[in-house]
Amino acid sequence: MEPKELTKELTRELTLRALILGALITTIFTAANVYLGLKVGLTFASSIPAAVISMAILSAVKDSSILENNIVQTVASAAGTLSAIIFVLPGLVIVGWWTGFPFWQTFLICLSGGVLGVLFTIPLRRALVTDSKLPYPEGVAAAEVLKVGSGTRNETKDDKGEAKQGLAAIFFGAVASGGLAIITATRVAAAEVSGFFNVGTMASSGYNIAWSLALFGAGHLVGLSVGLAMLTGLIIAWVVAVPILTAMHPAAGVELAAHTLTIWRTQVRFIGAGAIGVAAIYTLASLAKPVISGLISTLAASRAAKTADVRDRDLSPPWIIALTAACLMLAGWLAFSFARSTVLAPSAWTLTLIAVPFVLFIGFIIAAICGYMAGLIGASNSPISGVGILSIVLCASAIIIAVTPTDATRPALVAFALFVTAIVFACATISNDNLQDLKTGQLVGASPMRQQIALIVGVAAGAAVIPPILNLLAHAYGFAGASNVGVVALNPLPAPQATLISALAQGVIGGSLEWKMIGIGALVGIGLILLDTALGAMNKLRIPPLAVGIGIYLPMSATFAVFIGAAVSHWYDSRARSTADPERAKRLGTLVASGLIVGESLWGVINAGLIVGFSNDAPIALVPEDFALAPWLGLLGFVTAIILLYGWMLRRSKAAR
Repeated sequence: MEPKELTKELTRELTLRALILGALITTIFTAANVYLGLKVGLTFASSIPAAVISMAILSAVKDSSILENNIVQTVASAAGTLSAIIFVLPGLVIVGWWTGFPFWQTFLICLSGGVLGVLFTIPLRRALVTDSKLPYPEGVAAAEVLKVGSGTRNETKDDKGEAKQGLAAIFFGAVASGGLAIITATRVAAAEVSGFFNVGTMASSGYNIAWSLALFGAGHLVGLSVGLAMLTGLIIAWVVAVPILTAMHPAAGVELAAHTLTIWRTQVRFIGAGAIGVAAIYTLASLAKPVISGLISTLAASRAAKTADVRDRDLSPPWIIALTAACLMLAGWLAFSFARSTVLAPSAWTLTLIAVPFVLFIGFIIAAICGYMAGLIGASNSPISGVGILSIVLCASAIIIAVTPTDATRPALVAFALFVTAIVFACATISNDNLQDLKTGQLVGASPMRQQIALIVGVAAGAAVIPPILNLLAHAYGFAGASNVGVVALNPLPAPQATLISALAQGVIGGSLEWKMIGIGALVGIGLILLDTALGAMNKLRIPPLAVGIGIYLPMSATFAVFIGAAVSHWYDSRARSTADPERAKRLGTLVASGLIVGESLWGVINAGLIVGFSNDAPIALVPEDFALAPWLGLLGFVTAIILLYGWMLRRSKAAR
């Protein structure tokens, strides 16, 4: 690009309208990710759908540019990624310390940790992005979408119509899933079908299948390997573990359904927790060598000379130091204020002196690890849950060394550990994303410094959206394992990671874990690791152990539709390979799947508002709960929507030239 053209292009990069549009898109994808994460323990990358929406909207503006669209997706993806804080923060409600999410505390936790996540990875950019051979799958994909939509391949702007078609794909997916969710809210169609049955004379089991297009869309995005792994976990839980354990502990005058669910909730889930823990630690350990070698290369590259090229310039060191100091002071004030308001007040300074270095040093190490892992295997596949598990164990262990737990202080110490870990986790989840965004920027010729400013804006936007969404969902549905006092529709969201991390905090500080079942789960996890390694050695489809553990841990209603989506996605991709532009066909599938998640998830948030507003668990119900045709109509709507959407995608893909 010529210098004059570059200057003109860069002046239309970090614009006010790009920041505002990114913040508005943030509201949609952050709300959707919070709901989906609490429901199934998965979040989805929002950069590609955000880029498509941005291109479609800004195409109406004469002087818009690819760099401006890149700023929009940078803001939106940072905020959407920050929603992964729900893997830790609801733990404070689950352990009974909070009854809701205080806006300013929640906002400042997300802001301080998120901005640190941006700042900690700035010194790593040149080595891990500019001079690196790491693949950055989401970052490269987002750059390709931006290039196609903006016509940088010697095309006129969107002359193939991909941006408009992509927006239509998101819209159709959102309408389909949102429409089905609204119909199920009227009770005309059932949202799920469930039942329980005897297995032999003593044992029992059950099924609970949700007709959820959002979970189906999540399955499309995670792919067949993860989908089969979650199905494997489901089989281990409900075909093997539940029948065995119900036979070992027969019901004595207890209803079949209640007894079966109690066994699953109090015993089988801890098998899943053990498998998740072992699998997460193994995944992190398997990446230790490339992470360490990558960081050594990073330190060497950090001595590179300054450049005058705006496309290779970061925020200045004084700004990095000043913002880091401000965030650490904020984190210290949050920790001190939290401790001082509890029975831990006499130890408030001691705990603060532990918390601030923990956030600084552990936060930086985790930021580097997460950034490298995201570049190596992708942000969506990065074992961020494992980072949360290790963080809470380290934090809780450091706390009990400094302050001996007593019956009076133990609950407060658990809450404090979760509070500090939430700040570190916000740092981890942002660092897990922002190097992907910087890779996208590098490929489209963006300014890293301006992207880093956009990332900070995205963190602030996401931090402002998350507290009210969490409060709304907590009041409407509640969380599994929480007391859920005052909840209107007692249909608790599973919040799997938050539940597990809370249990670990209580176990380290209070010794109250179900260690026997966790030990069995650890053995299951080791077996799954060996199986996955053997499949890899034979070049067979692998079964990720972490996904199997999640399949054991989550309720069947949150996993079966994911498997169906993954299987249909595999079929669609095989058909897409025979089209004129297979990559475009696959991108279309990604966008429809994103729309499926967004539509139903946004309705889940809206419905939560109606439930709270009307103090009614079914505010738009049209028929009684036992409407006979509802299960069949739910299945019919689910299948019909899938057939229509995938038929449309295949027709569009075959017609594209």
